Amino acid sequence: MTDLFIIGAGTAGLSAAIYAVRAGKSVIVAESGTYGGQIINTPDIENYPGIAHISGYEFATNLYSQATDLGVKVIFAKVEEITGDGPFTIKAGKDTYEAKTIIIATGAKNRHLGLKNEERLIGKGISYCATCDGMFFKGKDVAVNGGGNTALSDALYLAGIANHVTLIHRRDSFRGDKADLDKLNTCDNVTFLLNSNVTGLSGKDHLESIAVTNVKTRETTNVPVSALFVAIGQEPDNQIFANLVDLDEKGYIKAGADCETSHPGIYAAGDCRTTSLRQLTTAAADGAIAATAACTYIDRN
Repeated sequence: MTDLFIIGAGTAGLSAAIYAVRAGKSVIVAESGTYGGQIINTPDIENYPGIAHISGYEFATNLYSQATDLGVKVIFAKVEEITGDGPFTIKAGKDTYEAKTIIIATGAKNRHLGLKNEERLIGKGISYCATCDGMFFKGKDVAVNGGGNTALSDALYLAGIANHVTLIHRRDSFRGDKADLDKLNTCDNVTFLLNSNVTGLSGKDHLESIAVTNVKTRETTNVPVSALFVAIGQEPDNQIFANLVDLDEKGYIKAGADCETSHPGIYAAGDCRTTSLRQLTTAAADGAIAATAACTYIDRN
């Protein structure tokens, strides 16, 4: 029987683990992929308070080492089933665990375009991580689809690698940080296509071009590119928890600033929960709040 079972070894999950183990609780963290979450692929973090510059890999590795050095047990397995009302029984991989409380910190996954040929061309020109795959297209023409911080960051990163970057956004203005947008405006190898959507993907063995349709004129343009980096947002992967906690219409776990879900003893932290802002700082804060609430719940029960 462990005190806390945390699902997800991203910023929220590992922050929760650190707070819980420092409070004297036993902690197991389950991760189905790589520790660190999506931030591990970010080349340069500039907006985390107190740290002017740090790579996502270094940040995630420091966080992981801090947690494990404190005694947090991390298992690399996918949680497949949770039963019980508390204590809970968790099936992860081939093993089964029992826990007094659960913190769900599964983050969110990249949203796909849903276009024909998209799945076939993943890894052959279609990518959802510029920092992971950008170097494969050094000196070539590429495109980025999106208008938020990730899209702007991706375009800026690729501008230093690719021959030319076409940044496509469905609205007439970007939602991302003005600082990154200002930097992009100084790049002579970046072109903006606003009020536009990617509507087609062409290529036999690899991506060769994309169809871009203007949402106002309905005119479609063929843009030759070797790669398209999709950065149109994220979506949660919470369906496995639907029988335990309430989800909103988009599939996010209903939990407020206190990180409490509809089920006593289960908490949600980070990008997987309903929130107006999904950032590194909010993930870390959620982890601390969820762990503290879980510890209080254990002490009272």
